[in-house]
Amino acid sequence: MKQKIIIANWKMKLNIKESLELAREYAQKFADEAATGGKEIAVCPANIALREAKDIFAPSAVKIGAQNVFWEEQGAFTGEISVTMLEEAGCQYVIIGHSERRQYLLENYEMAHLKLKTVLDHSNIIPIVCVGESLKEKESDRRDYVIIDQIQQTFGGVQILSQQQVIIAYEPIWAIGTGQVIKPADADTMHEIIHAALVDLFGIDVINKQFRIIYGGSVDSANVSDFSQLDNIDGLLVGGASLKAEDFYKIVKGI
Repeated sequence: MKQKIIIANWKMKLNIKESLELAREYAQKFADEAATGGKEIAVCPANIALREAKDIFAPSAVKIGAQNVFWEEQGAFTGEISVTMLEEAGCQYVIIGHSERRQYLLENYEMAHLKLKTVLDHSNIIPIVCVGESLKEKESDRRDYVIIDQIQQTFGGVQILSQQQVIIAYEPIWAIGTGQVIKPADADTMHEIIHAALVDLFGIDVINKQFRIIYGGSVDSANVSDFSQLDNIDGLLVGGASLKAEDFYKIVKGI
């Protein structure tokens, strides 16, 4: 079985002081590998807190990631951050194509494709690629088509080398931050569909060895047990419930 990974996405919820205080709590909760219960733990704070948070996590079992990356290595791109900068900050993961960036900043899957290629071609950082359908797409029974199309747009023409790892985060947009949670059986089915779409692109061996498919969308310590025994879910991407160390710790223990 693949090692499960639980990723905390702190979004733009905390200032620097709050981020570092929470990082210290995480470092205490997950002081060593034994405290994780055999799971991989990663945290994605705001960029401005990355370097200091990395230093806090260094003695613990917590790894660090970023919430976004740009597809160029250098240039006149005001406000952006390159994959080289993220590596210099100690990042081991980066989120690509989160629905909030698609919704509020008009990012599309061509951009996600460029970001993915840059991360894979120019770093050892593991990309966390987000896919998910809107409520309208869900209600119009287009969900499967939408998800497969997103995967094809993002991964088409991408080469995955033998040592590289990729994470797919299935996040139904209608469930993010709303308190609505997908039925576990439906999440399991969607992960099967994602797995099949990836197999069409890369083959079964690559997908089984180098990809993990995780779920995100209003997961908390109260409902995490519903996802704990699902065969096709390799972990979780946690938003709001990751802003309290004790809540996140309960999620890790519950999966």
